[in-house]
Amino acid sequence: MSNTARTNERGPDGGAQVDELSREQEYVSALYAKVDRIRKETSARLAEVLRNGGGTHQARVERDVATAMHTEQLAQLSAAESGLCFGRLDFDNGERTYIGRIGLFDEDNDYEPLLMDWRAPAARPFYLATAASPDGVHRRRHIRTRLRRVVGVDDEVLDLTAAERSGRHADLTGEATLLAALNASRTGQMSDIVATIQAEQDHVIRDGLNGVLVVQGGPGTGKTAVALHRAAYLLYTHRRRLSTSGVLVVGPNATFLRYISQVLPSLGETSVVLSTVGDLYPGLSATGREPVETAELKGRLVMADVVAAAVRDRQRVPNAKHPMEIPFERETLFLDRKIATQARTRARRSRQPHNLARRVFAREVIGALAEQFADRLGRSLLSGADLDDIRAELRADDGVRAALDELWPVLTPRQLLADLYADERRLAVAAKALTPEERALLRREPGAPWTPADVPLLDEAAELLGEDDTEERARAERQRRQALDYAQGVLDILEVDDNTDPDVLLATDVVAAHQLAERHSERGYETAAERAAADRTWTFGHVIVDEAQELSAMAWRALMRRCPSRSMTVVGDIAQTGDRAGASSWAEVLEPYVGDRWRLAQLTVNYRTPAEIAGVAADVLDAIDPDLEPPRAVRETGVPPWVTGLPASELVGGLADLVAREVAEIGDGRLAVLAPPALVDDLAGVVAPAAPGEGEPVDLVEAQVVLLTVAQAKGLEFDSVIVVDPQGILDASPRGANDLYVALTRATQRLGVVHTGRLPAVLGRLAEPADVAAS
Repeated sequence: MSNTARTNERGPDGGAQVDELSREQEYVSALYAKVDRIRKETSARLAEVLRNGGGTHQARVERDVATAMHTEQLAQLSAAESGLCFGRLDFDNGERTYIGRIGLFDEDNDYEPLLMDWRAPAARPFYLATAASPDGVHRRRHIRTRLRRVVGVDDEVLDLTAAERSGRHADLTGEATLLAALNASRTGQMSDIVATIQAEQDHVIRDGLNGVLVVQGGPGTGKTAVALHRAAYLLYTHRRRLSTSGVLVVGPNATFLRYISQVLPSLGETSVVLSTVGDLYPGLSATGREPVETAELKGRLVMADVVAAAVRDRQRVPNAKHPMEIPFERETLFLDRKIATQARTRARRSRQPHNLARRVFAREVIGALAEQFADRLGRSLLSGADLDDIRAELRADDGVRAALDELWPVLTPRQLLADLYADERRLAVAAKALTPEERALLRREPGAPWTPADVPLLDEAAELLGEDDTEERARAERQRRQALDYAQGVLDILEVDDNTDPDVLLATDVVAAHQLAERHSERGYETAAERAAADRTWTFGHVIVDEAQELSAMAWRALMRRCPSRSMTVVGDIAQTGDRAGASSWAEVLEPYVGDRWRLAQLTVNYRTPAEIAGVAADVLDAIDPDLEPPRAVRETGVPPWVTGLPASELVGGLADLVAREVAEIGDGRLAVLAPPALVDDLAGVVAPAAPGEGEPVDLVEAQVVLLTVAQAKGLEFDSVIVVDPQGILDASPRGANDLYVALTRATQRLGVVHTGRLPAVLGRLAEPADVAAS
């Protein structure tokens, strides 16, 4: 690679190094001073805008837009506080460019750039320039800061001769800074990688907005970080389009979302919705649990047909031999099968969702009943207006409304699915394609908590049912008129008699009733992200799916509805698929929606996992699929993985000792104990001392020691990992080898394996050490 020199504030070269740090400190301090000025000016403008109450509707809209703009700018300035400037490029022509989190310009000097935003095209050489292809760059400098103080620099002189001599990591940029970041202890929160983005990651981050980009990469390749930085990049380059439609980032679980929650804010981006599939249905917390066989069944595409059939089953007609009798005006009207069938046919032909098509069904039924009643009275005696009155009375009649509710009820998605799950007859009708055993898996009693696998089915039901908001809009109009009447009443009270001095302004001279009503109405000025999170029908400008291999076919249907433009970044690794309903190939996932119109990007370098651990994981990957190529590890720690066997009866006590030894080894780092689901309850006491307080649950993000299943550990990383009962992990699922592969690749420094029986053959590389805590 390039010739690298490291300059620290305690370097042995004394004066020269101190001078270099001083020069950089002077420049960085000037950048912070400019940020402080901009922040002060923006805060003043925001305060002025907020003092302006606004008069007309347009003025209030302008005020709200200005408020949002200034607030967002202040958030971006605050996000840039840590690590404002992290790099410098020295070009062959003598020019120099500083790289940082935001762009700063000299307004007094033709807007010359003082600091280049890392996302700007001019900043790309910082990530892509190499000795073989320098792109005009002579030196790349990484600037390390602590708060606002420069504490060191790492220089790379892009020298082809030096690169050929070094050989091993010629494709890495900023190796010293990168390895320092990789070797740092984990804190429980993912950090951004804006200062250490590598070339293959940069290509993915800056790929175009349109179409579906699949980012395939093994453990430790930085898939998640790349996806989040891609979101920041797209918001920077397509802000006008994405600021109104928003970006959705979907992760595998709530712990993962907490783990990554600070990355985008640290990059100055807040207009992003983070969600799990289980949270995609607003107002619902899908935290229930169910057998994996049930979750897998609910994830199959056939369930879309089951839900559709369940809706059709609720569109009923009377028994052929027993028409419905409806007392009306001293007469008994008969709603028979023929009337209902004709009405149902016309309602279905309208192609409207169930709840909206009910209006067609009701109109046809009421029309037929009105004709029937007119025949009883004598049609020749009735005018068209009389028939209109009869139809209006029938619409308001309780008996007619009850009949309509029985034959074509207004349904909510939750009501539809709850009724389906609780009724064997309904299941038998709607799920004819399933076996009796599969239908039995769906059965559950009313009131049972919703599970994550239910959410795509609820979403499917919501699409098929629709929402008739006629009454809601009518209610909103009534409230508007009541507010208007109240405002007019207030103005009437403020009126004075006719003898008032004509030069004195009256209340009505200043404000009209509708203006007063609007001024005192409750209005919410939410961001696009806040509105999107609360609206099931919101369509996003871009969707990023992390750990995408875990999503079921039904989950993909729900996601595709939220992105009709099909502008998506799909991030994952097929070799890590653990969910039974997950994917076995990207083509299988995407072809139903985009055919072959998707592109693949491969991440091939493993930054997280040391070579000593990567070799063990590679054996498991080979057992999964010999054709899969493991990512290349770029560092070694000199610490071989350790393994030990414990009798099952001594597992808890022995593991507690091993945990204590590992905690002593990693200092302030984080340790994860990964075990099969069947052992989690038995091992809970192992991590109890790490809980925040007596009786409080362990914080899976912040605690130093955590006990997790492999599914819970997806996407996370720890300084040290102890994998308990690897054979149990293999046996717990048909995709147990995938789960074991995930478990072995969560560690950044140390790995231990504890087995209670024979060590699985796939881990044969591990030798039984004399000291189980070998270091």
